[in-house]
Amino acid sequence: MEKALLGGGCFWCIEAVYTRVLGVQSALSGYTGGARKNPSYEQVCSGATGHAEVVEITYDPSIISYEEILDIFWVIHNPTTLNVQGADRGTQYRSVIYYYDEVQKEKALQSISEAQKGWDAPIVTELSPAPEFYEAEAYHQDYYTEHPTQGYCYAVIAPKVEKFMKTFRDKVKG
Repeated sequence: MEKALLGGGCFWCIEAVYTRVLGVQSALSGYTGGARKNPSYEQVCSGATGHAEVVEITYDPSIISYEEILDIFWVIHNPTTLNVQGADRGTQYRSVIYYYDEVQKEKALQSISEAQKGWDAPIVTELSPAPEFYEAEAYHQDYYTEHPTQGYCYAVIAPKVEKFMKTFRDKVKG
């Protein structure tokens, strides 16, 4: 198993998609990239910690590659808006790829270059070494699955999940 660590707005959105990806063993919502150890959701939302909402993706590279993980990432969020995804605003919602080694870094750089061809505005996704990951509180895990009719889930997350399922039909878990 390998890991990818991605942030693209609210972690509920990213997690909801990657839990449905063939070859993904787990997608955990959490925080990383800031100064505070073991931050709470409230602390991260204040913007004072420097952390981003992220998802730690554990996947089987014999089923899905890191490059394919990134291909999905570019489709399910807007990487051209700095610290903004829809109505979610703040540094905790930044677009970010954290890499675990130089191979992931190089693949991410190639992926950014390729993805840029599909956007008119410049991609502003941060690319940084993976810092310590802090798992979010239990009530954030599997949020979309647990609350599909909640307003945010229905209006924001569901369209991203649907877009993933239409665009990557061969990558959807059976």
